Amino acid sequence: MTRILNYRITFKYIPIIVFISILGTYLLVSHYQNANIESEQSLSENKEVQVKRLNGYKYIKPLLFVDAPNESSELSSVKNSIENVITEFKNKGVITSASVYIRDYELNGWSAINPDELYKPGSLLKIPELITFLKMNEKNPGLLDKKYLFNQELKTDKKPIFTTKSIQLGHEYTVRELLKYMIVHSDNNATFILNSIMDVDVFKKVFTDLGLNAPDWNASDYPVNVKDVSLFMRALYNASYLSISDSEYATSLLTQSDFKLGIAASLPRGVAFSHKFGEAGDAVEKQLHETAIVYVDERPYMITIMTKGNSFDTLPEVIKQISSMVYREMTADTIALKD
Repeated sequence: MTRILNYRITFKYIPIIVFISILGTYLLVSHYQNANIESEQSLSENKEVQVKRLNGYKYIKPLLFVDAPNESSELSSVKNSIENVITEFKNKGVITSASVYIRDYELNGWSAINPDELYKPGSLLKIPELITFLKMNEKNPGLLDKKYLFNQELKTDKKPIFTTKSIQLGHEYTVRELLKYMIVHSDNNATFILNSIMDVDVFKKVFTDLGLNAPDWNASDYPVNVKDVSLFMRALYNASYLSISDSEYATSLLTQSDFKLGIAASLPRGVAFSHKFGEAGDAVEKQLHETAIVYVDERPYMITIMTKGNSFDTLPEVIKQISSMVYREMTADTIALKD
């Protein structure tokens, strides 16, 4: 009898229990919907970040970069140290100008010194050319395995200083091999062949997609500041423009760059980094630049250094000293914790 009564009482309250459950679910869903709406409104109104998305698609808008509009206060010490190094080299007459951009990937903060100065990027433009060919290969699979004969040397008045290895006349090379010579050895002969087969419209689109002005293919140079020229390496590191596998491939080539001065000379043995240098200038002014991702486990960071001076003999030391100081500053906390 007691068991029957208990069942009757349970059945009696079932409608109330169901009503309370439905009401609770409604209130919970309403709360999260309102929270999401407020969150989306907050993000759209938030002036603390600048979002760069890729246009040109019908249903998606891929995320390229998320930036804080202002420099990171956590990097103020690093910035002060860089400014002191630059001032010392200026006082010695070694440089007339230098600009530096650093990005801390642990904090997603950045800082820049002399960011508005324009430079001739030289071989730094081989990075967007590499990106261009990987984009071309997306539309035409197998492009990287096509072979081209090197039957005519590049004729130019420019005499590159920092050269190592070049393709040989009379030999055939795949596009993949030419890209390696262009990036690893900064070979202008390989670049000459690649230029002749490159889709210029795709090359220009790489710039405009990243928010830069399209380069004039017939112009002798493309003046750029230190922050803008860093966008190419940032896009590779984020894998936000190419596929993950292509970004990994491109960045792995950059880890093989055989330029041993500058940043390479500033880092302890065993520290992995991807990098590319660029040289430019004329009889009066010399320019030497380098951009790199330094893969410190606890605090990976990006650094781009652009310099102007009167001698290629002394500019590598400027890059080395700035890079060495940044590495010490960026790893100071990590070293202290290990000790």
